[in-house]
Amino acid sequence: MSLPEIVSREQWRVAREELQREEEAVRRARAELSAQRRRLPMVEVDTEYVFEGGDGKATLLDLFEGRAQLVVHHFMFAPEWEAGCPCCSAFLDQLGHLAHLRARNTSFASVSRAPFTRFLPFKARMGWTVPWYSYVPSYGDFNRDFEATVESDQGLAERPGISCFLRDHDRVFHTYSVFEDGLDGACTLAGLLDLTALGRSPAGSDRLRLHDEYDG
Repeated sequence: MSLPEIVSREQWRVAREELQREEEAVRRARAELSAQRRRLPMVEVDTEYVFEGGDGKATLLDLFEGRAQLVVHHFMFAPEWEAGCPCCSAFLDQLGHLAHLRARNTSFASVSRAPFTRFLPFKARMGWTVPWYSYVPSYGDFNRDFEATVESDQGLAERPGISCFLRDHDRVFHTYSVFEDGLDGACTLAGLLDLTALGRSPAGSDRLRLHDEYDG
């Protein structure tokens, strides 16, 4: 591995200032891209999906837990697997405390194709407390409908991804999905909120606090 060139402090400062200008241009472009994402149209979800988790069966609306937005993490875990995808696992490891999302009117849940009882031991092994569900295929193939499970030459293939949903009373709308390399940088509070229709400041948002100091 080659190491960076050794220069004087002044040469480093000049190079750093040049790079900072490029970084600022990228930040502005990212902010504009997030604004375009918030302006995307949405489509109503009319399939009555049913999921199974630690508290039994739940609908897609239940996964919102009463909040305005829902971020679904398509966790790669096929029915025949003994352990989850390492990349999806690293994503959850980096996610942090859900209190910050929830205080911004946004819920989070992982969803996999494997039965709930199949990945429950793995969830316990990893020490995760995030809501994690399997879906009941007889009520609609959730992963295939949202393109997290796709056809390949070898049969069905899993794709890591994120799908975002917005709730208007009892109506649920799909606003955005992203897969594979598009997840880079998404496992932060700002990164996830930037994928949603309401962005970083949805109704009911508050300034950042310690995760045990939010109300409700």
